[in-house]
Amino acid sequence: MGNSSEAPSAPAAVLIYDDWYPAMRSQKLRRGQTATAMLLGIPLLLGRTRNDELFAMRDSCPHRGIPLSCGRFDASGVTCKYHGWRFDPVSGQCLEIPSLTPADTLDCTRIYAGAFPCVERDGYAWVYVPSPGSGRLRAEEMAALPAVPEVPKFGPRFRSAHLTAELPCNVDHGIIGLMDPAHGPFVHQSWWWRSGASIHVKEKQFEPIPQGFRMTAHAPSANSAPYKLLGVYGQPVTTTIDFVLPNRRYETIRCGDKWFSSLTTVTPVTATASRIDVAAAWNIFYRIPFVPEIAKAFGKRFVEQDRQTMVEQAGGLRFHPALMLIDDADRPAKWYFALKQSRLQMVAGGEFVHPLSGPVTLRWRS
Repeated sequence: MGNSSEAPSAPAAVLIYDDWYPAMRSQKLRRGQTATAMLLGIPLLLGRTRNDELFAMRDSCPHRGIPLSCGRFDASGVTCKYHGWRFDPVSGQCLEIPSLTPADTLDCTRIYAGAFPCVERDGYAWVYVPSPGSGRLRAEEMAALPAVPEVPKFGPRFRSAHLTAELPCNVDHGIIGLMDPAHGPFVHQSWWWRSGASIHVKEKQFEPIPQGFRMTAHAPSANSAPYKLLGVYGQPVTTTIDFVLPNRRYETIRCGDKWFSSLTTVTPVTATASRIDVAAAWNIFYRIPFVPEIAKAFGKRFVEQDRQTMVEQAGGLRFHPALMLIDDADRPAKWYFALKQSRLQMVAGGEFVHPLSGPVTLRWRS
């Protein structure tokens, strides 16, 4: 008897459509140039027109399926390499089919390649991904799309930074890892963050918000070094953390008129792999040189600790082990799964039922 050498596959996740996802950093998209990305298992061709408008097309010609990225983009139209079909990159409308003759009756402008709404916000190209098979969005549907997510800002002057990391796990594991309050003393033990000896009981209040939940404004952890630095301003420090479907964690830190805010997303690249993106803005220590560089260096190290842990976790998840969630530390993860299931049921014609009926107090040690 021979043993199969095929490795177990990573577990897949059910994906949420009809929402905005960050496809890539917008600084990579220069006028007249394109780039490719994968989003919810959809191959995308992204670019920027000569009018500085971003676009996102399905990277597939509707004629024979060859990737449009194999063709040409002249800052106004995308031309397929195989038969020269030319498309408007924003709408996806076919503009020309070179093989047609005057005797042909086919109206090429009634043909569309796949195209998705694409908006630049906070340094990312955000793409709206409708449900599979929903067809091209009509004008009234475009006007009714939800707002594009963005980092909360509390003044016109601020600095910003971005981080990204690929995760070898599905979006569900990425998200519950993102909101997990108990892993900090073990994954993020560092002299510049906290030590394992600083673990203690914490008590936080949560409340329901549309499509998510909020850890209400509270004094940040006393055992986290970065928060201690804000003490130089001599003002009370408060932190508010929101999670909103499908994949967004907002954190806002206020200290008088000083603030720091971030939007962290875990985006499904495919059903089995994801990517974490962090966009942050702040006006704390605004005039001190090199703060953005220092903040990004420490932030990169912080995210890398999470990524490495998920790489190791993925090695075990390949064998599809039975898993468990406990109270109270894992209650936010339970809420996430309940919120996701309720949203999927709503898409199928059911009613959205929020798992939180009112404020809840949770306690754990971290």
